[in-house]
Amino acid sequence: MTAGLEVRDLSVRYGGNVAVAGVTLSAPMGRLTGLIGPNGAGKTTTFNACSGLLRPATGQVLLFDSDVTRLGPARRARRKLGRTFQRMELFSSMTVAENVALGREAGLGGSNPLRQFLASPAQRRAVQAATEEALDACFITDLAHQAVETLSTGQRRLVELARVLAGGFRMLLLDEVSSGLDHAESEHLGGILRRLVDERGVGILLVEHDMALVMAVCDYLYVLDFGKPIFEGTPPEVQASPIVRAAYLGSEAGLQAAGHAAKVV
Repeated sequence: MTAGLEVRDLSVRYGGNVAVAGVTLSAPMGRLTGLIGPNGAGKTTTFNACSGLLRPATGQVLLFDSDVTRLGPARRARRKLGRTFQRMELFSSMTVAENVALGREAGLGGSNPLRQFLASPAQRRAVQAATEEALDACFITDLAHQAVETLSTGQRRLVELARVLAGGFRMLLLDEVSSGLDHAESEHLGGILRRLVDERGVGILLVEHDMALVMAVCDYLYVLDFGKPIFEGTPPEVQASPIVRAAYLGSEAGLQAAGHAAKVV
């Protein structure tokens, strides 16, 4: 597989407290990789270190085989690393299309945001094309002219995903994208994520608590507990692991129920 995001022996400290210790993982292009674990396991801290919001105490972060450990979020974004957050950051009074267009417009500015307001006609056409393609990929073209404040939580999640896609990012960090969604909405979202990986070849690293969604869409999983890696493998291997059952789900029945609930999307 083509290199995407790679983390080597990552450790993050807050003062004297170690939040993440010795995390190593690989999220190549063309694969949907999951990062799971209980609350407080260090998943979001790992994400923040991957995206440049946190500087690790030790270890390396590589993006497309280049060391980006010391680069900030903006420079990583310019290297095609995109991210969503557990708490959605959308402009409620703007339309869906306007929100999605921001994903591409932000990239036009580069290190100088004023360039967004001086876009050439060709750049404006590129923004329009990227917006339409992202709306179509997330099946929300019919919502393009609606204000975001009128949408359901599930629809807003798709708008956020479409905005990342419009930005042209190739490696995606998705943080709790199913939060607030019902079962049917989660299945729909899972289908979109699988198509992005299978048809477009993007790489995805997914942090997610919805185990049914994880088992249905992920190709490979890494499991954290108390900031440390405890297991990695395919979804069936994770489902069968007594270490994961004890540390993450607490019981064999819970993990089996998640596996039974998972569907090919």
